[in-house]
Amino acid sequence: MWQPLIIFLLQLSLLPIVTVRTILLVKGETRKASVIGVVEAAINVLSLGIVFQDMSNIWNIIAYALGFGVGLLLGGVLENKLAIGYVTHQINLLDRSEKLVNRLREEGFGVTVYQGEGREENARFRLDVLAKRSREKELLRIVDEIAPKAFLVSFEIRSFKGGYLTKSMKK
Repeated sequence: MWQPLIIFLLQLSLLPIVTVRTILLVKGETRKASVIGVVEAAINVLSLGIVFQDMSNIWNIIAYALGFGVGLLLGGVLENKLAIGYVTHQINLLDRSEKLVNRLREEGFGVTVYQGEGREENARFRLDVLAKRSREKELLRIVDEIAPKAFLVSFEIRSFKGGYLTKSMKK
């Protein structure tokens, strides 16, 4: 009965590792991803080796599948907690909101303001706001507090260069 438990624990640890490796790879951190990939491969070989030793042992197969599923959930939670990387939000407003712009800048967010034209040639305003993913909830809370009717679109940023806040953002 030890084998299913070992398989489950190996799979439970494997999937968060796969999640982190994938995130790092997508973010262009290939060296870190390759180091994690070595650990991933070792765990995979160990758990599959135990399963393949006795394919008639249904408990090993169930433990592998359950560990995989629960590990995926754990990996998703871990990814949200780590919040690696940066995000940019486009905040569309009907009126220019100096209060919102000033508050976001006071809180350390990078804000660029654009003026555009709406459907009926009415002025519209767009704020491009750069933030660490770990501060995204804070950003959304501020926007909701000051401009609850704002239309928001967000984008994951893979890399950026230059700009007023580059040095402080990368710390």
